[in-house]
Amino acid sequence: PVFAAFVILPEGYHLPGLDDSKKLSRQQRRVLFEQIKNQAVAYGIGQAGHEEIDALNILEATRLAFRRAFECLVPAPDYVLLDFIKLPWLQLPSFSLAKGESHSDSIAAASILAKEARDQLMEQLDREYPGYGFGKHMGYGTPAHQKALAELGPCTIHRKTFKPVKKYVSNP
Repeated sequence: PVFAAFVILPEGYHLPGLDDSKKLSRQQRRVLFEQIKNQAVAYGIGQAGHEEIDALNILEATRLAFRRAFECLVPAPDYVLLDFIKLPWLQLPSFSLAKGESHSDSIAAASILAKEARDQLMEQLDREYPGYGFGKHMGYGTPAHQKALAELGPCTIHRKTFKPVKKYVSNP
């Protein structure tokens, strides 16, 4: 699945340790995940599943996840900062920043919510689909994931359009 999030932080908000989610350890993200949810003015987390990604493509599914996250924001924002993605459906003033997680606390907070929510789902899917290692590689196309695909074949939650899966899926 693909996840996206929006966060509205209180004015003047400072959270020690808040940074680009890719620069944080899993433990740091877990702690910040709870702090952000508890201290945000509003937040929304959206997702699009494997069927939606296969049907729409990854970019459009990501936009769908963002729309779902945005619809959870109460109150709604007046202005939106984005991490280098365009959302054609967005009717509010917005600005898209390259490497936004490094420049905006709200984007960094949103990336932590999205990544941690996805990691939690992948751990749950690891229990439901043992042997694939979803709780370790989190669904990314690592050598361990590709080895599991070679040994077990794809399971029902694998994206049929995901390059490492394509060779194991027969085309009708």
